[in-house]
Amino acid sequence: MLTVSLLAFVLFRYIGDPVTIMLGQDATDQDRIELRQSLGLDQPAPMQFARFVVNATQGDFGLSLRQGQKVSTLLRERLPATIELSVAAALLALLLGLPLGVYTALRRKGAVAQGILALSLLGVSLPTFLIGILLILVFSVLLGWLPSYGRGDVVQIGWWSTGLLTVSGWQHLILPTITLSLFQLTLVLRLVRSEMLDVLRADYIKFARARGLRKRTIHFGHALKNTLVPVITITGLQLGGIIAFAIVTETVFQWPGMGLLFIQAVQFADVPVMAAYLCLIALVFVCINLIVDLLYFLVDPRLRAGLGRSTAGNA
Repeated sequence: MLTVSLLAFVLFRYIGDPVTIMLGQDATDQDRIELRQSLGLDQPAPMQFARFVVNATQGDFGLSLRQGQKVSTLLRERLPATIELSVAAALLALLLGLPLGVYTALRRKGAVAQGILALSLLGVSLPTFLIGILLILVFSVLLGWLPSYGRGDVVQIGWWSTGLLTVSGWQHLILPTITLSLFQLTLVLRLVRSEMLDVLRADYIKFARARGLRKRTIHFGHALKNTLVPVITITGLQLGGIIAFAIVTETVFQWPGMGLLFIQAVQFADVPVMAAYLCLIALVFVCINLIVDLLYFLVDPRLRAGLGRSTAGNA
């Protein structure tokens, strides 16, 4: 996080002149000096970086150069939309990708399984913006079933705004969720299938078959459980990727999340917003990696057994 903070600080300090952006070209030298002092830009770079880190730990990234509001306020307003979209996309990818991956592994020579694998190539091959545009064309323009942009009606619960409590919110959520989840769904499907096929060829699975265990017990009690370890790794990392790279989907559907805010900040060189977004996404990845590492102990009993042996040996 300190490394990312340094990158964000360099971005904040050396890309563009915030004083010129805020005051314009017609400002007097006295106005520039006063604003530079109020922003602390007249201090040495190490002191500015230290102040930047301290303020960042408190969620203070200064003022948006474009909107004149606190960056933390803008992020807090946009965060619920991005979280809801990302979690919905991740759940859809898991709920469909996991069973489809298991099915294509167990019925790998069947026509349906081969058809699913062929269709899954679309999720890998087609870019996200094209998928979104095609969905808008079919379901919004031609059929008129679903809205093509926006978040719909939202309900305010404290500082958190949600569209999950309104019909309009659910309708607006469908197309962006499908668009954002398609690549992740394909990735989970193919990963589960590949890992499942490897596990089914393992010696302990052959031994379980020789003992006469039922196929359901072998497939879901032994094979699937050992398949989940790499799936958790990839899924955890992809959740961070979904949040970070929801930019394209939010832009296509004009979804009022952090991704759209970041794109607008890039267009107007709103450096404080860009720096805050970079730090926030880095924090998401760090937290998700930690959670994934901790989940290994719940899924893989070999790690718990190794920890127990290590503790006994030390004793």
